[in-house]
Amino acid sequence: MTSTPLVPAGPQLGDLEFWKRPQAERDAAFRRLRQAGRPVFCDEPPMAFIPKGRGFYALVRHADVAEASHHPEIFSSEPNTTSIADMPGRMGRYFGSLINMDDPRHARLRRIVSRAFTPKMLSATMQDIETQSAQIVDELAARGGGDFVTDVAARLPVQIICDMMGVPAEQRAFVVRRANLILSGFDAEYLGIDLDGLERKPFLKRFLVGGNVAVRYLRAGRALHSLAMNLAKERRANPQDDLTTRLVNANVDGEHLTDQELGSFFILLLVAGSETTRNALAHGLHLFTTHPDQRALLLEDFDARIGGAVEEIVRYATPVIAFRRTLTRDHEMNGVQLHKGDKVVLYYNSANRDEDVFTDPDTFDITRSPNPHLGFGGPGPHFCLGAHLARREISVMFRELYTRLPALRSTAEPDRLLSTLINGIKHLPCET
Repeated sequence: MTSTPLVPAGPQLGDLEFWKRPQAERDAAFRRLRQAGRPVFCDEPPMAFIPKGRGFYALVRHADVAEASHHPEIFSSEPNTTSIADMPGRMGRYFGSLINMDDPRHARLRRIVSRAFTPKMLSATMQDIETQSAQIVDELAARGGGDFVTDVAARLPVQIICDMMGVPAEQRAFVVRRANLILSGFDAEYLGIDLDGLERKPFLKRFLVGGNVAVRYLRAGRALHSLAMNLAKERRANPQDDLTTRLVNANVDGEHLTDQELGSFFILLLVAGSETTRNALAHGLHLFTTHPDQRALLLEDFDARIGGAVEEIVRYATPVIAFRRTLTRDHEMNGVQLHKGDKVVLYYNSANRDEDVFTDPDTFDITRSPNPHLGFGGPGPHFCLGAHLARREISVMFRELYTRLPALRSTAEPDRLLSTLINGIKHLPCET
């Protein structure tokens, strides 16, 4: 049986109102929470169609996030990682891939799909990244600027994943729209709801937003799941030189992916494989614009410094804000007694600004070394399978951009996504 403090402590991190605050205010709030030196209990806001939960513990220190990541036998990824509230059963059908599994199911599935991500298998993809990046920059140069997110950052990773999976060109726009919906969080632009007009009607607002999110997630998930399973059926009949063919024919110790597993993995690959690259690129351009000394440092010796620059962008921006875990048994952490069934949320954004680990953590420094950030997840079995691919995409795109358009800069503040999960940028005007 779980137990929770009678009085919630600190800012309510699960509440959308907190994530509407300016970035500096949120960073200051996490700084104060880290100073507590222990997990902090937060209330869990009600959601439409989902019973109000008992609350959760926020893990905000680097050491605590790393510990939870390293011990999945205590901090479980089941039943879900991407929402504080328990995901309705039907959503699990579409989003229940690696990210929401523990061993032995997680180990089995990762063992099968990892065969498709070896350096040899990815060699063709590496060339594709260079080709696609050059084409995207050609178009940006011809226009003299535009919206860096929609014209550059969002295009590259989705195109690469679609090429890897063998998704036909005529279905790319369909895939991009569904991926955007899944990544939309609670943002009014994607939901089509005037949230400001509902400020005095909290129940109606909660009902419309929660219901809209659930329906859109389900529809987008179902559509992408069906696309992947149809593609798998075609590849079994007519194999091609693509990832889908390799996955449907993968045989590891006599085990294969089912169509259901392939569909869920495709959604995970598309969403997880695009958001880090997409948002790291967008944050990176704005950071280099607002920190011209760092851009000059990068351009002074690009080959020597781009590796460190990518790591620092991912640390500083932390595209994935947080994931949830659930306690499988009682466990004490820094004097706080956690109980079986308790929810904890791993705040990577806070861990990546931990003063006990990083010198001047609020400073953007591409020469930072060492840089043990948790932007690709903490140590353990759930470390990002596509980290190498994301690093390569970010490196190649910035090389292409700054080699050909060295004066490229953002021209306005980022239009940020309203989300408790993704530190996203929806739009970023730029000029060459």
